[in-house]
Amino acid sequence: MRILAPLPYTVLMDTPYGNETLPVWERPEPQPRAAPVSLSREKIAAAAIRLADVHGLDGLSVRKIAKELGVGPMRLYDYVINRSELLDLMVDVIYARIAEVGRHSAWRATVLAIAHATREAALDHEWFSDLLGGRPHLGPHALAVGEATAAALSQAPGVRGIDDLQRTLGALNSFIIGAIRREVTERRTTRSTGTDEAGFQASLGPYLTRMLDTGRYPTVARLVIDGAHLNAEETFHHNLTTVLDGITSGPRT
Repeated sequence: MRILAPLPYTVLMDTPYGNETLPVWERPEPQPRAAPVSLSREKIAAAAIRLADVHGLDGLSVRKIAKELGVGPMRLYDYVINRSELLDLMVDVIYARIAEVGRHSAWRATVLAIAHATREAALDHEWFSDLLGGRPHLGPHALAVGEATAAALSQAPGVRGIDDLQRTLGALNSFIIGAIRREVTERRTTRSTGTDEAGFQASLGPYLTRMLDTGRYPTVARLVIDGAHLNAEETFHHNLTTVLDGITSGPRT
């Protein structure tokens, strides 16, 4: 659903470097107007995040954002020219929170902190998970998180050059994005159905027991009966450390 005018993603401006296109992060804020309510990209992003937290990305509209800010809808177009720019601003606010975990003295501690902060941010702002794994996030705070992650992994054993680093980053990001999206999807399913994971499993318990009793699924039976049943946070951390162990140690063939 388009919520802002379908204008170009960047704006052509005269800069000290010549005539070039500038993304939203580098464009100057519009000159303040003599209006009862002052605006800024920061205020617009904050209002959009509040609405998205309640209604999701599909619930965003210029009218709703403007009403939240107490201004006319057309004033927003001075600050963001299309939906992509609005989402970019919103996403970078979330990355600012992730970036706060900073760098640690050990590479592994840095990666773990960033991964857990990313998960926590996505659980607080579920719409954020919908924007992971698409086009690259290139806002200043997103770049700071990317730099911290890449710099940390470049120090890991087994990462010997740029090719190793690219593959390692790809594997790590694939795990983090997949794990977060799965957890958010489960939460949404619980809300939409009124049945949590435990309730779903209980409703199918008799059927599953009958199927496992046939003996045709011995490995699945072991997983169900003997496997560890960790909570979501424990599962994320355990699987994350397993992935880190695998992608940063030992020679690759």
